[in-house]
Amino acid sequence: MASLRAYIGAYMIRSRVRGPLARARSAADFRRIFETPAFPDPKGVTYEAGTVGGVRGEWVRPKAGPGRRMLYIHGGGFIACSPRTHRPVTGALASRGFTIFAPDYRLAPEHPFPAALEDVVAVWRAFSAEGAACVAGESAGGNLALVLMGEAKARNLPMPWAAALFSPATDFVSETGSRVTNAWRDAMFDPKALAAIRTMYLGNADPADPHISPINGDPAGFPPLLFHVGGREVLRDDSVRMAERARAAGVEAELKIFPVVAHAWQFAASMLPEARASLDEAAAFLKAHAPKPDAAPGSSTR
Repeated sequence: MASLRAYIGAYMIRSRVRGPLARARSAADFRRIFETPAFPDPKGVTYEAGTVGGVRGEWVRPKAGPGRRMLYIHGGGFIACSPRTHRPVTGALASRGFTIFAPDYRLAPEHPFPAALEDVVAVWRAFSAEGAACVAGESAGGNLALVLMGEAKARNLPMPWAAALFSPATDFVSETGSRVTNAWRDAMFDPKALAAIRTMYLGNADPADPHISPINGDPAGFPPLLFHVGGREVLRDDSVRMAERARAAGVEAELKIFPVVAHAWQFAASMLPEARASLDEAAAFLKAHAPKPDAAPGSSTR
């Protein structure tokens, strides 16, 4: 059962965000909406600029001491946001015992596909060489996290020991399922907004390319995956179908569908019980699959 705050939060997103997103047509429009601060930076953690693999970003560390290593890939439709805008999520995860690097990857349309993926792979190559790590990301960041795992397999790079994926976009082709049934139920996204974002990110690339639509890739050999998605999201079936595909390939994949909540509800951990529950469960899942301290970098040995 959803909390009263989930209903209130979804109503506020629908009344303040959905309309402007549906009317947005330029990257500047989307950035103005996505990057408006709405939640405070979590306390008990530190934020420090850094560079990994030649890509600038931000380190987020718990003040209590070193945590498990995580690469967090922020969302924003591939066209907006930054590590700074995502502190409500990275800070909340760091406070749950993770030392996080969040890359400030290049954004479309100035840098369309595959620029973001190239940056994320460069970061992972350097980050994973320093020790075992997990991966997490939401929305576009969840997409990049899934594609990154495919690239890690293809390039013989260390694999994350596990991944937490919040409402990832996994299919740039399908216009069925929740893309239709939730078109008017989604508190944030009108299908028009998704179409505009897709055009800016793809450029001339094929939307069916597994580097864009990981649902078309081969997840065999991936580490344990956790999917959290809202039941009313247009992207609901992106998680449902990706989890099914992973299980069919022999990958451990957990899926939880949260009722009522709006897309990227994890941002609201300071006020929303469902956000705290999602982050708590993701942290527990990642820690449960963490390698032993003496395991080799990239190992998934428990």
